[in-house]
Amino acid sequence: MKVWKKQKGLLVRTMICAVSLAAACFYGNSLPAQAAPRAQETGERVVIVIDPGHGGDNEGTLEGPAQEKKMTMVTALAMYEELTKYDNVDVYLTHTDDVTMSLADRAQFAADRNADFLFSIHYNASMDHDLFGSEVWISSVQPYNAYGYQFGWEQMQQMQDMGLFLRGVKTKLKDNGDDYYGIIRESTSRSIPSAIIEHCHVDESRDTPYCQTEEDWKKFGREDALSVAKYFGLSSASLGVDYSGEADALPEVSLQSILPATVRDKTEPDICQLTLQNADYETGEVSLEVTAADYDCPMMYYDYSTDGGRTYSELLPWPGLDIMAGTYPDTFTFSVTFTKGEQPVITVRGYNQADLFTESDPVTFAQPFIDQEKAAEEALQESLAAQEAAEASRAAEEQITEAGSSVITMADAAGNTPVPSEKSPEVNFGVFLVICGILVVLLLLVFLLYQIQQGRHRKRRRKNQSRKVSGDNRNHPR
Repeated sequence: MKVWKKQKGLLVRTMICAVSLAAACFYGNSLPAQAAPRAQETGERVVIVIDPGHGGDNEGTLEGPAQEKKMTMVTALAMYEELTKYDNVDVYLTHTDDVTMSLADRAQFAADRNADFLFSIHYNASMDHDLFGSEVWISSVQPYNAYGYQFGWEQMQQMQDMGLFLRGVKTKLKDNGDDYYGIIRESTSRSIPSAIIEHCHVDESRDTPYCQTEEDWKKFGREDALSVAKYFGLSSASLGVDYSGEADALPEVSLQSILPATVRDKTEPDICQLTLQNADYETGEVSLEVTAADYDCPMMYYDYSTDGGRTYSELLPWPGLDIMAGTYPDTFTFSVTFTKGEQPVITVRGYNQADLFTESDPVTFAQPFIDQEKAAEEALQESLAAQEAAEASRAAEEQITEAGSSVITMADAAGNTPVPSEKSPEVNFGVFLVICGILVVLLLLVFLLYQIQQGRHRKRRRKNQSRKVSGDNRNHPR
């Protein structure tokens, strides 16, 4: 069995190495290995169209602090206001009122103004309310795929600086191969580059602190404007900034075919294994090693179960993930502590960038861990019992000491001189025997004195009775 486990571990690690090497080759032509100029060419003036997502009858997600359509409008207006401060740029909003507007009309609005880019503003939510992070969706059609990726790279930098988890720059396709999202599909059909900005998930506790108030939504708009300014290399005399150099420091892209880094994976991770490193049954500390890999895209999250897969922890970021470089460690360790006397069955699930997972085989334990609360209660009871025993012992010793003092006092009264102890004032067993002997002698003395006194008393009574009889005889002769 041990030999098989070693061989199995070696086999898995060999597979991991092979998958990692293949993945490196797969991503090699699409990752930002070096800086490159912006692929998109523009005129002297840049035309930008901002599309507040949803509106009118289409409220968007209702999971957050407000209707999504309200949040996107506040963000879009802040983005618009900030971008108008830059030089040589024309900025438009597809709508400023709460109206129902088709995706085709939004894209046509941008085409009518000969827009260089359309940015669709959104906030996210997931079906199980467990996903978190920021992402950008772009077209799968070249050259718009390359343009979108370079902008998305800038947008991800701004979101990361805010502290958000990054989910990457991606495409999503329909079954027929067309772009899934209508605003992207309609824009591409009109030769307009476009991107959907999903700022964060409004229904997950790690993202909600970023989107609670209108000021939070405005801050996203200002960050979006900064991403656009850096992508187009804009400058502003009023703001005192010049980002012209940023447009030459974008990731390298190809205009020939869809970038592999943006392709949405449709399969689960290839490998996911869980190995027990250490288990301390006294403290409940358990250390586990996770080994996982995906050939097609990076690993993004993991979660674990301690009850054999019935329930799972919240999703956790894959340690060491660099989503924009497409790199991640295929092995990491994590710890779990058990304090309730459990005998767990632990499994782990590794998720890729498409939110698909592979589950590991379970790790089991031969015995339950110590119930820390019960052990603490038992230790407390033992401590209290020991204290009570110690107090009882001290009380008994004090009683014996008091009894010894009384006996010594009685011995002094009888004319005996007690022998002082040379070692300790405390009464020991030998002293106790001496005291008992003295008490017995005293009792015997008292008893003898009593008997002597009683004898004298009886003798006196007999003498008195004898005198009385003699007198009676004299007074009453026969």
